[in-house]
Amino acid sequence: MLEKGEVEFELDERNCTTTVVVEPLLKHMRLTKFPFVVGSEQAVISPPLEKVLELLDSGATIGARLTIDSRLRSDPMDSQLCLLTVHAHPDDEASKGAATVARYHAEGVRTILVCCTGGEEGDILNPAMDRPDVRENIHDVRMQELAASAAIIGFDEVVMLGYRDSGMPDTAANRHPDNFANADLDEAVGQLVRIIRRERPQVMITYPPVQGRYLHPDHLRVHEVSVPAFELAGDPGYRVEVGDPWGPTKLYYTVRTRSRMEGRHAAFLEQGLDSPYDKTRLERPTQDDRITTQISTDGHAAVRLDALRAHATQIDPNSKRYFGLPAEVEHSIHPFDDYVLALGPEPAQRPEIDLFAGIR
Repeated sequence: MLEKGEVEFELDERNCTTTVVVEPLLKHMRLTKFPFVVGSEQAVISPPLEKVLELLDSGATIGARLTIDSRLRSDPMDSQLCLLTVHAHPDDEASKGAATVARYHAEGVRTILVCCTGGEEGDILNPAMDRPDVRENIHDVRMQELAASAAIIGFDEVVMLGYRDSGMPDTAANRHPDNFANADLDEAVGQLVRIIRRERPQVMITYPPVQGRYLHPDHLRVHEVSVPAFELAGDPGYRVEVGDPWGPTKLYYTVRTRSRMEGRHAAFLEQGLDSPYDKTRLERPTQDDRITTQISTDGHAAVRLDALRAHATQIDPNSKRYFGLPAEVEHSIHPFDDYVLALGPEPAQRPEIDLFAGIR
């Protein structure tokens, strides 16, 4: 049994936390205005260790666990709710989680898109746009498409990280010194940290480390940059020149599920249509068991397809893959966007139905 004033430390290097056995009153925490999130069995706040000792000296009692995070975490009571998403190219914001962003924008959450590259190496997949004037100005065209898509989805701001599209491995584009995959990792992380500290999101969305068979260098780089940026943004000792520390509370991976693909495959067959999913795709390994969070797309499902159409160079409006099913059928299949909670407080329930669960 610990005596009053004694502290038991338990260092978790992965999450950079220190566990202190102490029971401060929630009221006292509010009065001290430490950023915190209250979970079902523990409270998570982020003062320096000296402040913890002051709490003990001020009369906090022994008994429960208080987890102290060395990073300055977000405090939802002191700021507008903000969702920040990180994507590789123009059009990724439309294909991944568009309905989620539209939902939160409609609720008054500030929504920020960080797009890491200009998509200069994307093939023109719509025959109607495969013209000399488009090919010669592909960067400008794709920026126009991105602006139109972001407006449809409801992003409050689009921030370009400023790198060139890396193209696919073993291509000339992939060797270009200005591309995202060849960028100095510390520099790229610092740029994203600057944006995080300026926008102060409580929640971030990025890509997982394993992305199926689509091994685009920029998609892999998004993960490599996002995770350390999430962890370092709240570190007071990291890059003071890029803004005051602010650590988001939760980091999610956006994922595609087998259940959605199987649902669409069945719907195509039920409609008497050829399915775009062959046996090889249907037998790929599934990650559905990792899903922690499902955000309803009800009321916002059409946003994804409308935003995809805005990317006219990348999306053929006659594509059966995207537009082959009647809208009412499409919207009825797996009406959720799926996510994996990568970093943050353990969900009180699974699946979560709100990215801001535990924050608001």
